Formats: sequence, C-alpha cells, structure tokens
Amino acid sequence: MSILVVGSVAFDTVRTPFGQAEEVLGGSATYFSAAASFFADVRLVAVVGEDFPEHHLAFLRSRKVDLRGLQRVPGRTFRWVGEYGFDLNQARTLDTQLNVFADFAPEIPEEYRDSDVVFLANIDPDLQREVLRQVRRPALIAADTMNYWIANKAESLRQTLGLVDTLLINDAETRHLAGEANLVQAAQKILTWGPRSLVIKRGEYGALMINNGDWFAAPALPLEAVRDPTGAGDCFAGGFVGYLANTMNFEDASVRKAMIMGSVMASFNVEAFSLDRLRTLTYDEIEARYRAFKRLAQFEDL
Repeated sequence: MSILVVGSVAFDTVRTPFGQAEEVLGGSATYFSAAASFFADVRLVAVVGEDFPEHHLAFLRSRKVDLRGLQRVPGRTFRWVGEYGFDLNQARTLDTQLNVFADFAPEIPEEYRDSDVVFLANIDPDLQREVLRQVRRPALIAADTMNYWIANKAESLRQTLGLVDTLLINDAETRHLAGEANLVQAAQKILTWGPRSLVIKRGEYGALMINNGDWFAAPALPLEAVRDPTGAGDCFAGGFVGYLANTMNFEDASVRKAMIMGSVMASFNVEAFSLDRLRTLTYDEIEARYRAFKRLAQFEDL
C-alpha cells in the first residue's frame, strides 16, 4: 500500500551533549519517509534548492522512496540549527533559514492522488488542507503540527483537524492546542474537533494514544546509546503510519501494534545523528526490537 507524505526536506546542524553534526540530512518528511519505507511504498512531496546533493537523493531512492513529487527550485535548501542539553526532550532552536521552503506550494502529482494513506507533516495548516483538496479518497489521513502553528494559525489548524483521522503531537503541544493543563482533558477536547484518534508523543517517556475513547500507553525502551533525538517524532510517525498502511487494518489491536512500531523506529533513530542509524537498519533488527518492547511491558494477570 502507498503513503503520500508532504513536508520538509532540510539540512540540520545539531549539537547534543554527545557530539555534533554539521549540515546533515534532516527535515520532517525525510525522517518520516525513511522510517515508513520499511513497511510501505512512500511518495514524497517536498522542495529542495539547487544546492541539494545527489547522494541524499540516492539514499532516499535506496529506501524505495518515490521522489517524483520532490521539487528542485533555484535557491538554498531549508536549514535548521539547534542544540540539546541533557534534557533531550527539549530542543533549543538557534537558527532557522526557510529559504526555498518559504514559498513551498505542494503540487501533488496525478499518480499520487490515489494514495491509500496521507501523512501531513509539520507544515502550514493552510497547505495541509491544500494537499487534501488534491487527493481523492485516502483510507487514512494523519497529521502533525507544532506550537508555531498552534499560536499563530489556530483557526486554520482547527479547520484542518476537522478533516484528519489521526493527529500526532507532543504533550506540550496537546496542552497548548487545547488550552488545558490536564493532559487527559486536553486530549478529549481536541477529539471533539474532528480526529478519531490522538497520539501524544512524550519523548523518553514513551507515547500515549486515545482511540475511540480508549487509552493506550506505549513505553520507551531504555537505551544505552542516545546521540541525537532530532527527527525521533517523525520516525515515530513513520513507523506508526507505515505499519497501518502495511496492514490497512485500523481496528484497535492493530493501532496498538502501530504505536509500538512507532516507538521502535524512534528508538533506532536516536542512536545516531541525522538518519545514519536508519541507513544500516534491517527489518530483522526491527522485529527483534519490537519483541523487546513487548517484553518490557509484559505482565501476567493476578
């Protein structure tokens, strides 16, 4: 089955307590595509500048990501500079240069418009709805957003939420969007605006989901090697949406498995800078870590 993802492809410069990386491959759509490609066919719509090197495209093609929707235009590619302290749940943005991404207008190729699943990565909610106007009848629409859009385009975001099935955001964004301090009350309020389910990403504390009124908690796996959390949320979304696209089963049991698969992909991503861990990752490793997650939270009845 096929996934259409629309978002950013970027160059990141990142500093963490465990090292740094300069001008490495990043972007929400890039991380999502690499993670989701282990489970389903991915069709990428994004924009890069004329400075974007061929070897990054070669990596995405090696993951069987369809790049016919990737626009290359004159100018420089989107750049982000950030750093993390020992609290790896919080990134401090030092510099953002939108460059060609500032004028990004998603054009969905005709051959992408029948995609089975659509993932709207972190872009302007006006653009997210423009994407939905160009596709036909996807079985699942999932979306991400961030505090900037919550603060500056709240009404537009509310309109987008009325069109999506699943929203994936972190816990701070959940509270900000709903205007509620209590996470449970915030989640329940957001669901009244349209989504069928809400996935709340909580970094090293795992993830929560409310789906059809039922809650589910996915743990985070204790890891010895954590280098860079950049893109972990996007890889979580890639694993989550990718698994659902693979099965096309949206029943509660399947969605719970997708939550764990999202956690699996995020756990691999943080082990190296940029997408370096995903470059060498195998499906056998994914299956083994899925089993490790199952053992982590397994317990018997009284």
